[in-house]
Amino acid sequence: MREGAAEITLIEEEDDILFSFEVPPEAAGARLDRFLAERPELVAAHLSRTRLKVLIEDGRLTIGGGAARDASRRLAAGDSVTLTVPPPEPAEPQPENIPLNVVFEDAHLLVVDKPAGLVVHPAHGHETGTLVNALLAHCGASLSGIGGVKKPGIVHRIDKDTSGLLVVAKTDAAHKGLSRLFEDHGRKLHLVREYLAFVWGAPERRHGVIEAPIGRHSTQREKMAVVPEERGREAVTHWELVESFGPASLVACQLETGRTHQIRVHMAHIGHPLIGDATYGAGFKTKTALLAPAARAAVETLGRQALHAASLGFAHPVTREELMFESKLPEDLTALQNALATS
Repeated sequence: MREGAAEITLIEEEDDILFSFEVPPEAAGARLDRFLAERPELVAAHLSRTRLKVLIEDGRLTIGGGAARDASRRLAAGDSVTLTVPPPEPAEPQPENIPLNVVFEDAHLLVVDKPAGLVVHPAHGHETGTLVNALLAHCGASLSGIGGVKKPGIVHRIDKDTSGLLVVAKTDAAHKGLSRLFEDHGRKLHLVREYLAFVWGAPERRHGVIEAPIGRHSTQREKMAVVPEERGREAVTHWELVESFGPASLVACQLETGRTHQIRVHMAHIGHPLIGDATYGAGFKTKTALLAPAARAAVETLGRQALHAASLGFAHPVTREELMFESKLPEDLTALQNALATS
């Protein structure tokens, strides 16, 4: 790679593109915006100087790992400059008549029991057929727009292949209150988020706490990983053994923070990845040989990580009523549990 050239990395999950530069000696003292505007890679990406300035002011550029929001900043030779360019905002999602399992609804919010396989909001490769499309059909104009065109009403999300409970805001007041609640992670405000996870192996203890920062994997950018503190965000998961099946176990996990793939990453980190997790538990596929035929068949036909958002509790952001919801294991995970228990 030539000196000063950019490393370009496509992050598949969000479709962000990272441009990384090292400032060459001849560019020392140059203004940040002018330096970027002259990079051929950015010219080829049709990033104008005005667009670059907006990205800088939005905090999408770092120098030496720290955010730099001043477009007029002077650069020094050897500075490491990284620019994160988000994907273009997609066209406004359209209502689609997709069945929803609504377990609670009032004028301000609704709680949905999401099936596995349903994407929460539109993204590259999933522009239609999402929970947002279904919500637009169900709620119409009442759905909160504070989350933006791409994800109206969405305060938090669960993975496509995770089933279970999700709360959605219908009004801006509810959206703001729920956003504060999830940002607080239940530390000062009441919030319960409990997941049931089928994992490989049997933990030696009955319960524990995993405190390990999570960030983007250093080489496999579509994955998250436990990383050094300076590279990640605080992540805390409380877990408790519910039932042991010998080669596998059922654990309950409560989130103290809400990082991307947190339970999947944390359980793999302590040596108990989720059954069916092709991203973080691929190395444990051979464990299926330890199972009885019925359990082996249940695992092989699962087709997703064995994770279910089973409990969701919070104070209503408008009425202040204490709400608590429970979701039973869906059919595929119930079949897995029965097969493991009888093996």
